Amino acid sequence: MAQIDITRMSSKGQIVIPADLRKGIDEGDKLVIIRSNDQIIIKKADKFDENIAEELEFARRTEAAYKRIEQGKYKRMEFDEFIKEMRTW
Repeated sequence: MAQIDITRMSSKGQIVIPADLRKGIDEGDKLVIIRSNDQIIIKKADKFDENIAEELEFARRTEAAYKRIEQGKYKRMEFDEFIKEMRTW
């Protein structure tokens, strides 16, 4: 079940994670912050796969591609050409 609480950001960009939501997070733990539009997700870094940097880059490129499609800026290509292009990523 999801837990919900409210916090504020300080003038230095710091936020406090409410005590009830900090269970399982210890001092010094690394956290990954992901922002997508108006959504911010915080996850413990040790819960991520070793390939997180690659996964985040893929997500960034995918979002950029969707924006280009929405703007009508896209490139039509054959399957083999598409796979060749994907390998360069």
